[in-house]
Amino acid sequence: MMITINATRMRSFFILGFPGLSPQFHGPVSALLFFVYMSIAIGNIFILVFVLSERSLQKPTYLVFCHLALNDLTFGTVTLPKIISKYWFDDSLISFYGCFLQMFFVHYLGSVTSFILLVMALDRFVAICVPLRYPVLITNQIISVLCGFAWFIPLSLLITIILQALPLDYCKSNVIAQCYCDHISITSQACGENVKSVQITTLCMAMFCLLLPLAFILFSYVSILVVILKMSNSAGRRKTMSTCTPQIFITCLFYLPRCFVYVANTVGFSFSLGVRIFLILLYSLLPAAVNPIIYCFKTQDIKQALMKRVRTTRIRVIKVSV
Repeated sequence: MMITINATRMRSFFILGFPGLSPQFHGPVSALLFFVYMSIAIGNIFILVFVLSERSLQKPTYLVFCHLALNDLTFGTVTLPKIISKYWFDDSLISFYGCFLQMFFVHYLGSVTSFILLVMALDRFVAICVPLRYPVLITNQIISVLCGFAWFIPLSLLITIILQALPLDYCKSNVIAQCYCDHISITSQACGENVKSVQITTLCMAMFCLLLPLAFILFSYVSILVVILKMSNSAGRRKTMSTCTPQIFITCLFYLPRCFVYVANTVGFSFSLGVRIFLILLYSLLPAAVNPIIYCFKTQDIKQALMKRVRTTRIRVIKVSV
């Protein structure tokens, strides 16, 4: 599995997955990962179909939910099938360019999520801080344009990252110490004097895609909190806060684990390889699996639309049976 020649001879990588995992646990682990993938697929497809088919939900806030659901669905589809096949079918091989393609989508979709969360925070900021201008500033068309920019802005950055990493000489190993191909795992196998500059450039771009949206998101929710605290009506405060709860949960699920890992690495707190892989999977896949549940149980309009559909279906069943 070890290769000590340059990229012109390297044809594939091996996905390590969870290091040291006993073969007797391969079946249960693959079954668990398959369950996670099915949860991501079913939950996010349901959100897409339900919101787009329910006329009462075709509003700016729920259109943002649809973009985030599409992103989560794509991320799960890009990452999980390969690691499932490793433990289910003992297929750990991925082609050289296939690994780079997976790396592109992993980082691209993560960056898109960050910008979509920015759009989500902007929607709540305008709705609560300048409510009288909300119908003018936030429309379905404007939200569609903003979400389009959320998909477009990271594209050129990630293409640049890929084009920088491809020409490097990969002379150390073709083993990816991760459950999927990512930039750190791939470039750590490269050698040459250009590797460090490529890694630094990638880090700067990653910080731009994460910290710039995060700065505005923090500003938005702090401003919202100030407005809520100034409200004299306690019922109004609770109602206003409830409209922000789903977005705050989703944002925390995405950012907090990442910030924890980055801060821990900065202060010198090291993780074992297995723990690091587990944490990366946790903050990468948990939001995609949990977000649909948050939409359904923490968003009043979606709950009401679901209950209405359930009642209508129940009435039809009763009429047919009678």
